[in-house]
Amino acid sequence: MRYLSTRGHPDRKRFCEILLEGLAPDGGLYLPESYPQVDAATLQKWSGLKYHELAFEILSLYIDDIPAGDLQAICRKTYTAEVFGTPEIVPLKKLELGTGSESKRLYLQALSNGPTLAFKDMAMQLLGNLFEYELARRGEELNILGATSGDTGSAAEYAMKGKKGVRVFMTSPNGRMSPFQQAQMFSLQDANIYNLAIDGVFDDCQDIVKAVSNDLEFKRKYRIGTVNSINWARLVAQVVYYFAGYFQAAAQRVSFTVPSGNFGNICAGHVARMMGLPIDTLVLATNENNVLDEFLRTGVYRVRSAADTHETSSPSMDISKASNFERFVFDLLGRDGARVKSLFSEQIAATGQFDLSADPAFKQLRERYGFVSGSSTHADRLATIRSTFESSHIIIDTHTADGVKVAFEHLQPGVPMIVLETALPIKFAATIVEALGREPDRPAALAGIESLPRRVTVLPADVQQVKGFIATHCA
Repeated sequence: MRYLSTRGHPDRKRFCEILLEGLAPDGGLYLPESYPQVDAATLQKWSGLKYHELAFEILSLYIDDIPAGDLQAICRKTYTAEVFGTPEIVPLKKLELGTGSESKRLYLQALSNGPTLAFKDMAMQLLGNLFEYELARRGEELNILGATSGDTGSAAEYAMKGKKGVRVFMTSPNGRMSPFQQAQMFSLQDANIYNLAIDGVFDDCQDIVKAVSNDLEFKRKYRIGTVNSINWARLVAQVVYYFAGYFQAAAQRVSFTVPSGNFGNICAGHVARMMGLPIDTLVLATNENNVLDEFLRTGVYRVRSAADTHETSSPSMDISKASNFERFVFDLLGRDGARVKSLFSEQIAATGQFDLSADPAFKQLRERYGFVSGSSTHADRLATIRSTFESSHIIIDTHTADGVKVAFEHLQPGVPMIVLETALPIKFAATIVEALGREPDRPAALAGIESLPRRVTVLPADVQQVKGFIATHCA
């Protein structure tokens, strides 16, 4: 299996090369040259596997430069009941909403039982083990630079803390995460973890990561890698739980609703569908920052400025530049790297947007790729949290509420709808209190986390200052 850049760079690389590299040399994102195809017989064979076994089967289709026995051991070490709280790892829960048969077709897929209570743990725990394995095999070190709007940061830091040969420099928008999210990250005292609170929004953090990654001299000198979903390993790990959800639903076809800000989570669903998983519809749910919803409805991708990026009660989706979206556009446009490069590195830089509404490929968006979308507001969030609790006695977080709200707009007869849970509600306690008048349950191990000492450095949204911090702490 070889990987290519979405912007047409001529190099073709193997998995372990791109695992440590992040962005391609031309600023593009890596994708496999083709998606492995899974037929009905293979699906039947996989249907009874344990999660770590399923992970191995899927990952081995994309990873041929790690010996099979070693990859099996990594999957077995990663996906355990001790780490994820249940032998099923990602169990489905029926949501008893609505009436009649409608209520029986909506499920919640529990993805937030890992160490940081967010779906990012599903891929990040694997990534930490892959990094440690490959760095030990090479006798090298890696300095990870990441950006987070809330959950990626803590998931990465908990996965990488104590790992040999790895340092983490995690940028986040200063003051824009929930108090619990901030406490999870900033309370870590491990010597290989550095938190950088950037005066700006998430998109500023993401721009810094991309700028550093595109400085090839600096990147090579300081061995910079990434854990954001621009790293293909993150995304392919997420493909696994789409298959697991399908098998649990026990239906011929299923649909998924995915709360989405950076397009990584739902892009994994796109990959699963391209592989042959019988997904009828991929429903993208946004909050008030509805850049992706706007594109899927109109064909216009319009990046918003920091000033126009709303601060919402589902803050992990307060994103106006969806970096993973480039992967889907590459597929949508017939894998035309030159055209993708023009759209993302030229048109957006010049005008802040591009328009594919007249392109024949966009007109086949629903039929060929299964995408539809919708958006949600703070009032919708509150109403959905209340109705879910009243009907199912389940408290959902704010992002999952966006998903449930939009899912109901796209239910189809005879097709189960699976909403991907994104986090446990304790991470957004203030909005839960507003909706229900009570605090959500908190795991005992995280009691009082907000009062712990913090280790964080505040920096302006300036690439050179971030580079200087990395250089100083890698000396």
